[in-house]
This record gives sequence, C-alpha cells and structure tokens, in this order.
Amino acid sequence: MLKCRASWQKLAPLARSFTPWGRKPNVSKFKDSWGGVPTAQMSSNIPGRSSENMIYYLLVGGTFVGSGIYVYRHLQEDKARFNERMALVLKPVNEKPFTDSSIYDKSPVAKTEVSPVVEEQGPKPPEESAGAVTEELQKVSTEEAFKEHTEITTSSEPVSVEKNQQPEGAQEMTVVQARPEIPPHAPYLLIGGGTASFAAARSIRARDPGARVLIVTEEADLPYMRPPLSKELWFSDDPNVKETLRFKQWNGKERSIYFQPLSFYVSPQDLPYVENGGVAVLNGRKVVHMDARGNKVRLDDGSEISYEKCLVATGGTPRNLPSIERAGEEVNKRTTLFRKIEDFKSLETISRDVKSITIIGGGFLGSELACALGRRAQETSLEVNQIFPEMGNMGKILPEYLSNWTTEKVKKEGVNVMPDSVVKSVNYENGRLSIKLKDGRMVKTDHIVAAVGLEPNVELAKSGGLEVDSDFGGFRVNSELQARSNIWVAGDAACFYDIKLGRRRVEHHDHAVVSGRLAGENMTGANKPYWHQSMFWSDLGPYVGYEAIGIVDSSLPTVGVFAKATAKDTPKAATEESGTGIRSESETEATASGVGISTKAVSTLNTPQQGDDYGKGVIFYLRDKVIVGVILWNVFNRMPIARKIIKDGEEHADLNEVAKLFNIHDD
Repeated sequence: MLKCRASWQKLAPLARSFTPWGRKPNVSKFKDSWGGVPTAQMSSNIPGRSSENMIYYLLVGGTFVGSGIYVYRHLQEDKARFNERMALVLKPVNEKPFTDSSIYDKSPVAKTEVSPVVEEQGPKPPEESAGAVTEELQKVSTEEAFKEHTEITTSSEPVSVEKNQQPEGAQEMTVVQARPEIPPHAPYLLIGGGTASFAAARSIRARDPGARVLIVTEEADLPYMRPPLSKELWFSDDPNVKETLRFKQWNGKERSIYFQPLSFYVSPQDLPYVENGGVAVLNGRKVVHMDARGNKVRLDDGSEISYEKCLVATGGTPRNLPSIERAGEEVNKRTTLFRKIEDFKSLETISRDVKSITIIGGGFLGSELACALGRRAQETSLEVNQIFPEMGNMGKILPEYLSNWTTEKVKKEGVNVMPDSVVKSVNYENGRLSIKLKDGRMVKTDHIVAAVGLEPNVELAKSGGLEVDSDFGGFRVNSELQARSNIWVAGDAACFYDIKLGRRRVEHHDHAVVSGRLAGENMTGANKPYWHQSMFWSDLGPYVGYEAIGIVDSSLPTVGVFAKATAKDTPKAATEESGTGIRSESETEATASGVGISTKAVSTLNTPQQGDDYGKGVIFYLRDKVIVGVILWNVFNRMPIARKIIKDGEEHADLNEVAKLFNIHDD
C-alpha cells in the first residue's frame, strides 16, 4: 500500500496536466470580465485517441486493480485467522461437562460469550462473512451442547428451558424453578379446615366454577364431620375403624367421616396453574398473623400468602379445668381434650387398655361419650365415671325433670354418674389418677376426658384488627357475616346478630354448614343476610335422641308436651327415614308450610311429674311469652315447623294449639 502511494505522488502532477478539471483557470481573463462566469477550458482532443489520455487511463486503472488484489488477499488471511480463533473459543464450551447444581441454579446454566477479536491492521470482515460465522457459532453452541449433555436432566422436578438472544449471537439457557409448595397467592383463602370452611369452598365453587380456593388448616386430615367422633364411630363393629374412619349410621348405611375423598382436591402446588380452578388443602400449617390492609397472611413457617377474599373459620379449642392444668405433666399426659380425629383414635385405644376412665362434663359431648363408653363397658371390665356440677345430665339445657330422666337413662348404659360434683384437685399417685371433689370424695381412675366446653380461636383478632365480642366470645360480624370489607367469619368463631334472638354464638354442626355456605355465597357477591335458625342434635345411643333450635336454656320458663313413644320414635328410625345420620342435611324450609294439625292431637299442658316416661315430646322455651327455643324429644323431621315458629316471633296464648303442629300423637 505504501509503494502505491509513493508512485501516485510522482505521477499525480502529470495526470492533472492532462485533465480538463486539473488545469488552472485564466485569472487575468476572469478579472477583465464584468462578473460573468468564466467558460471552462475543455480538451479539444477526442477521448481514446490521444496518447496523453491513454497513459492517464492506464495509470489510474492499474492503481485500482492493484489495490483490489491487495485487499482480497488481506481479507482471505483475516478470515482464516478469525475462524481459527473462533475454534479456540468454542473448544472449552464443548468439552466442559454440565453439573447437576447448575441445572437448578437461578442464573443461566449454559451461557456462551464470544470475546471480540481485535485486529491491529486491515478493515473488518464484510457483513456476509460475519453473519456466516455468527450462524455457525449458534449452531455449534446449541446442537453440540445439547447433543453431548441431554442425559443429565434426570431430576424428578419439572424443568423448563428458555432461550434469549445475545448481542454476540450466543445462546443462553435459563432454568425455571419448580412450583412452590405453598402458593404465594390465593384468590379465595379459607383459614381453618373444618365444616364451615368446606361448606364455604363448595358454595364458592358453585357460584364461581373457575374459582381457586385454598384451605389452610393445622390438622393433618382433609375436612371431615365431627359429630360421628362422639356418636356412630363408637358403635362400629369394624375392628379397624380407627384406620378406615368409616361407620354405619343408625339406618345401617355405611359412610366415611370425610366430606370428600382426596381425588376431589387439587394439590396446593398446582392450584395456581389448573385450568378450571379447584379446592386445595394445605395441611399442617397455622396462620399466625393477618395483615388486613395488605390482604395477606403469614404462616407459622414464615411464608406469606396474599388473597383477594378471606374466610376466618378457625373454630375453637377445648377448654381444660384449671385444676388439671396445674396438676403437672403426668396428669396432663393422662387427660384427653376431645375434639379431633387424633383424640378419637387415642381414646379408642386407651379404652381398650385401661381399667377406668372418668369423664368430666355433663353437656352434649360428655353425655354422648359417657353413653358410648358405657356401652363398651357392658362388654368389658372397663369402669366409666361421669362427673359434673349440675343436678343431672345436660342440666344447663333440659328442664330439671327431663334432665333427671336422662341421667337415669345414662346410668342404665353402664355409667357411674356423679352429679352435683365439683373437681377440686387432681394428683398422680402410684400409677393412677386421684380426683378429689369439693365434698371430700375421692375418685381413682386411669384416664380423664375433659368435656367442659369450647373456647373460640380469636388469636388473629389483634393482628387483623378484628373485633371480639366481650360477652359471647368470637369475632363480631354483621348480618352478612362480614368482619371487614373482604374478610368473613363462619362457624364456631362467629358471633353474629340474630334478627329474632339478638347477638349469639353457636357451636354446632348445622350452624357451621349454613354459616359457611352463606359466607361463601357472600364472598362471591351474593350480599345475603344470615336469617337461618340453626339446629343441633344429640343422640344418647341409637334409641334416645333429640333435636333443638333457638335458645334452649334451662333457666328460662319451659312448657312440655309428651306422648307415648313408638318404635318409629328413635334416632335409628329417623335415619332410616331420612337416609342420613347427619339429620340437618335432610332439612328443607319448604317442609314447614305443608304441615297441618292432626285430628288426633289432644295434647294437654299438664306439668310433667317425676318418674313419667318421656317417650317423645316437645319442649317450648319462653321469653316474654314468646317462644325462643324448641326441643323435639325423640320427635324427628319436624324441625322446619319449629324454625318457622321462632322466625314468626309471635305471642301464643294457647301453646296446646302450637304443640298440635308437631303431630306427636300420630301413630
């Protein structure tokens, strides 16, 4: 190149002398003109025929040809050198093996960067050459890398690869992390895994088929019904009932304690991704903090879940006696607070291994467990005691005469009933428990079951800014079961306003079903008030049972109407007729309107006498001459009538006419 430049400097003056634009203009002639433009001096020779022009064309043409040859040879050398360097760059990528840890790293795992080649001399290669090298680089880095190392993807976790274009033409592979065990967001979040949560989940899905519902529960089990834990399961003939948790209802039909099998649910990991939504249950997790403003909760493991709508259905925790709590570890190890499936399994095993069990409490749960264990005691040498401070079983609910009659029934089941007894202290001595009563009596036993009520779980009230009722406990909610604009409460933990009976809190299965269902509807925009009067029932074995609704308090004035029972007037017969042991499931509001007064109804309101046989009957609870509660004693499938009476809220001058509505004298 330098030689060509020197030659051009020598020949340039000669070349300019032969060109018309290389000649200098006639300055003197230009000056003499009056300002016109000078005429260009053109050569008069014919191009191609002058020897001077021919030399010029040869020199210029030779220069360009020589320069082209030089550039071509230089580019060929640069191309070979460039390809050689590219081969050196690619060689480590193809030979280096992948590692398992690199696959699940969040950073790119197979990223190839091309260092630019710095050239000291000469121009850069043409775009065609660079493009060809880039395509070759992409092909090698993609095909060779995957060809040699595809065998390493053996993890059971789902792995997906994304490709991103790099400026140098290289390729990057990014591994997407596996789905988290706990979804970070749930459109519908239900706290608690009991009956109310399950009823709400089904209601939400019925109104919003594509809804994604997440249930968070401390328990290790799927949602299940609690009533059979103290009723039918104890009368099962299946020796493996603890494992199967299936029972025969009084009508002989078999049923599982779980509302739905595992196949009904989706896994929490898949919930955000399933096409049509679903219901997922996150077991073994507890919500410990609620951020109502931020619409999120924190679990006991520190993870957080955001939500759009939230239901608080935390239920309650069984109460314990202070005398047992302070008695020490050995006493508490031998005490069962009956509530969950684990409690049933544990007590069922204990009842077969020990000689004596003492139940403290005379309410629904205590009386049901006493009858169940008493029936077992008739077949074994088990001793069953029942201690409570009232004068008779269910003394806070039933009028005195009926409570005493019930106590005699429980005794006939093989239970040593000890009414009017208050526990003073409990000690562990010589391998047994010693229960000292306030009147000085001592009860020796091997195990204690405390059935003394339920304390609503309201721990989230402080962090969530939710109001707790000071009289009844539980979260205060409005008529639509709302505690905040996007937070609802249902079940045992809800303290709601009853438009007929005032503010209440109910701890029964039917209330959990209905309040959960209504809360689910309102979470999807129904805006319905809670007008339902929940019922509850209790069975003292297959032959004595009752259903109740409203305020049933033995301190209120009561009026009872009774008749002689028949073979149809038992819980067993009621389930045979309705087809279900959970009797509230067969209720319909429309039934009440179609019931007439029987012509055989000749009820009289005589005060029941001690010793009467209360085979079946109706008990009315009054407040200011208005019926606020009804108990149907061995009278079944009449609850819609009782519900309508309470809903009407009218004064009744003649309760005998009201009693006729229940047709208790029909054969």
